[in-house]
Amino acid sequence: QVLLIESGGGLVQAGGSLRLSCAASGGTLSSYGMGWFRQAPGKEREFVASITRRGDNTYYADSVKGRFTISRDNAKNTVYLQMRNLKPEDTAVYYCAADRDAPWTDYASGALGEYDYWGQGTQVTVSS
Repeated sequence: QVLLIESGGGLVQAGGSLRLSCAASGGTLSSYGMGWFRQAPGKEREFVASITRRGDNTYYADSVKGRFTISRDNAKNTVYLQMRNLKPEDTAVYYCAADRDAPWTDYASGALGEYDYWGQGTQVTVSS
C-alpha cells in the first residue's frame, strides 16, 4: 500500500503561482497512474489533472487547462502540480491520488472511483 503526502499549498494572490508536490512511500510510484483532485467548501471533490504511469500523457479539467501542469518524476517517487495564473475559484483542498490498475501509457483516469489511495490534502487559498 502506497502512502501519499502532499505539500506546497498556501495563500497566494490572484494571478500568482504555486507548485504542489505529492511524495509517495511504501510503493513504487511508476506502478500507479496519478491524479490531482480538489474539494472546495460545500462542494464535491472534483478532478483537476491526471498523468499516465509513464508520464507521457496528461489530462486536465477544462477549468484548469492552460494554467495547470501535472508532471511526475518516477525516480524521485514524486508527482507535481504546477499552478499558474491562480484564481479565487481555485481555492480548495488539493489531493493527490494513485490508481493501481492504470495502464503504463495511453490513459490516466479522471474518475474519483478509480483511485485507490489518497493523500491527506493540502490547502490552497487564492485571494482576490
